[in-house]
Amino acid sequence: MGRQVRAEVTRESVLQGAATVFLRDGYAYANLGDIIEEAGVTKGALYFHFGSKEELARGVIDSGYLRFLAAAETKMDRRSPALETMIDLSVLHVDMSETDPVVGAMFRLLFEIGDYKGTEHRPFEIWQQGLEDLGRRAAEEGDLLEQVDPRAVALLMLEQGMGARIVANALKATERLAEQTGAMWRMILPALVPANKLEYFRQFVERRLRLQS
Repeated sequence: MGRQVRAEVTRESVLQGAATVFLRDGYAYANLGDIIEEAGVTKGALYFHFGSKEELARGVIDSGYLRFLAAAETKMDRRSPALETMIDLSVLHVDMSETDPVVGAMFRLLFEIGDYKGTEHRPFEIWQQGLEDLGRRAAEEGDLLEQVDPRAVALLMLEQGMGARIVANALKATERLAEQTGAMWRMILPALVPANKLEYFRQFVERRLRLQS
């Protein structure tokens, strides 16, 4: 194994170990000793890649963001109705936070680190833009009521997803995120979609949640 490959493997081990500890303990209470033990690396190896706990946390944010982006891009098929894609992304957000520790830690750290960004990426701004694009397309496809502002829908989706996560963490009820996502869609769909499409999108939500569970 070449030196560069070994360095990348070590860096990934550090990020994985850090994600596990940050997700479990939070940014304030995580300590580098626990991260070193979890990652199975030396102190020198950790500091070779990351100069501080903050730099490491931002590295986890960047890594988690890229993992989530790669998965989200598989859902962004323009042949699918945009509102279906928005529903898919809301379910993906829950699924990946439960199954991928790096993504789960990314979502937690975005709030706890203080300025909502990693070293290289500002996820909230990119997510909002992507959701606005989907909202505009959903309106063009006739899946939103005429009086509904696509930008407001995009912001609501972002607020719901992130807000639900804060409440779930505070109440130690993250296992209920899928349930809360389903409840959100059931409540807001009548205010978003034309009456003749309401039942279709209700059933679409239920199918996606069954697949996630």
